[in-house]
Amino acid sequence: MGWRSVLVSKPARLLVKNRQLLLEQDQGTTATLPLEDLSVVVLDTPHTLLTGALLSELAAHDVALVCCDASHHPNGVLLSFLPHSRALRVMQKQLALTVPKKKRAWQRIVQRKLRNQGACLERFSPGAGRFLFAQADYVRSGDPDNREGSGARYYFAELFGTGFTRDQPGWCNAALNYGYAILRAAIARSLVAHGFLPAFGLHHKSQLNAFNLADDLIEPLRPLVDHWAKVHATEDARELSKGDKAALIQLLYADVRMQAGTMNVQAAIDRMVESLSRYCDTASVAELDWPDMLV
Repeated sequence: MGWRSVLVSKPARLLVKNRQLLLEQDQGTTATLPLEDLSVVVLDTPHTLLTGALLSELAAHDVALVCCDASHHPNGVLLSFLPHSRALRVMQKQLALTVPKKKRAWQRIVQRKLRNQGACLERFSPGAGRFLFAQADYVRSGDPDNREGSGARYYFAELFGTGFTRDQPGWCNAALNYGYAILRAAIARSLVAHGFLPAFGLHHKSQLNAFNLADDLIEPLRPLVDHWAKVHATEDARELSKGDKAALIQLLYADVRMQAGTMNVQAAIDRMVESLSRYCDTASVAELDWPDMLV
């Protein structure tokens, strides 16, 4: 799998030449990138022309192509079509997951999310994460007490202030939404590459959502975006700059801790998906490997 992400924010023409991505702009700027190095391409301008040959090659090389709407927020993703060599077997295992196994997996996801949220708060206010650490210890299978929800209310109030809500307009929520969308696309890419059906989630199950499973797995990684937004938030900023978007995409290369050691987010996502595949074969939650924020 590739390791490089590309943000296209100015009018450009993208095509394939000599098995490489060729990017041409009106100013005469030209860049070439090996297709095998690419992981995610984000189109943040409507003035982009792509060839059918390029779309086919991006799919063949398992590159996620993300497009943005008029407000520059990611709103679509092109993924490879069933590239896994044993996709049917993986899908059968996924669909055979019992409700208790899904609930146990969701329990572990919520626990890791709460602990990562606590670690995020500790960086700005020592001691503020204790409530979340305690909540994580009491999460039951399936989280019937909704400790994830109560933790989120406490967490966002502590991180961004008591007046902050996730639906209000402004730079902070724009940064969170953009960062989450990039992580979501990277997770969806890995799920498809490993043969999973991303519409079938562990906890999320909206009939209108084609990426329920990606929305499950993203939860422990959200605090990385939250931390970046807290560090870079300014009172006078109203819209994300090109530099902000590029920096949020670079979070794919931030370090996290997994059972095998420290690695970047992109590698960790693949580890997460691989651990879920193993979990489908066994009854042991010890197989599940979720990222731990580095303090």
